[in-house]
Amino acid sequence: MPAQVGDALADVDTPALIVDLDAFERNLAALAEAVRGKRVRLRPHAKSHKCPEIAKRQIAHGAIGICCQKVGEAEAFVAAGITDVLVTNEIVGRRKLERLADLARSASVGVLVDNPGNVADLAAAARRAGSTLEVLVEIDVGAHRCGVAPGAPALELARAVSSQAASGLRFGGLHAYQGAAQHLRRPAERRAAILRAVECARDTRDLIESSGISCATVTGAGTGTFLLECNSGAYTELQPGSYIFMDADYGRNELDSGAPVFSQSLYVWTTVMSAPAADRAIVDAGLKAFSVDSGLPLVADRPELECTKASDEHGVLQVPIGAEKLRVGDKLRLVPGHCDPTVNLYDWLVGVRDGRVECVWPVSARGALL
Repeated sequence: MPAQVGDALADVDTPALIVDLDAFERNLAALAEAVRGKRVRLRPHAKSHKCPEIAKRQIAHGAIGICCQKVGEAEAFVAAGITDVLVTNEIVGRRKLERLADLARSASVGVLVDNPGNVADLAAAARRAGSTLEVLVEIDVGAHRCGVAPGAPALELARAVSSQAASGLRFGGLHAYQGAAQHLRRPAERRAAILRAVECARDTRDLIESSGISCATVTGAGTGTFLLECNSGAYTELQPGSYIFMDADYGRNELDSGAPVFSQSLYVWTTVMSAPAADRAIVDAGLKAFSVDSGLPLVADRPELECTKASDEHGVLQVPIGAEKLRVGDKLRLVPGHCDPTVNLYDWLVGVRDGRVECVWPVSARGALL
């Protein structure tokens, strides 16, 4: 554990993942306020934090439950007392399906499908476990990842799920997440992408309901677009995840007018371990301390510095001419490029307020790949 409650921030061992609790709490409140009075439910995506303590705070701010991506994540959250979990992924394979169906005996558990064979396998697992699984049909609304085409293919799958009611499957509705839209930089680009997603979701919902099958839920949305889905009239549930932490990549988005501003609350706390030249310093956080899929981290406390290179255990900072030099032992906050995979590198989140450690939360679902 990198810290104890009551420690000064300066004494937190590095590299560590720290959370500015004031900013974190503002983010929780900002999302809750943004959807207050709207006819949508909040189901935040817990793959961003993998931390049951954070999930409990999200529920205290009005969320009905959480999303996650893996059965192992769902198990970690249910074990910690979270009783409503949607696995926003297709789950394939006998062992995983057995675990999922077993979990549904002690919590409300949902899952996605985009294949009729998978529907039959889910039904068999639920029947053996004597449990009920809520099943949503995933439609491809533009991200071109998982999901059947909107319209008739989705109706066919909805019928397949509904036909398995006696085996423990309950058709819940549609999953319509436009992940590719979250990091389109300009508001007009995001609006255009979500408009197409909304049309696909609405038309497919109407087709399913016209066939006599209730389609109560249309779920999706992320931190970059959730207000668009919220105001669409088509979505009933929202799944933003990164809003609690934010990252350098989200920071590159131009904000929509009227959208809430989420503050950066997540940082990699790192120490300068070498200063071999006036224009270069080396910190103890590298590829094993932050994800670089969305670029190298930013230096929060010294924006004139640039992280130019990372290897396993080293981060190289460039110090421009005329800037204050870094010294061995200096500590800095880095803004990760992508918060989700960065969190998955750590066992603990260190909550800091007014320069002191207020809490240390376990990242209980870290590494839950199965």
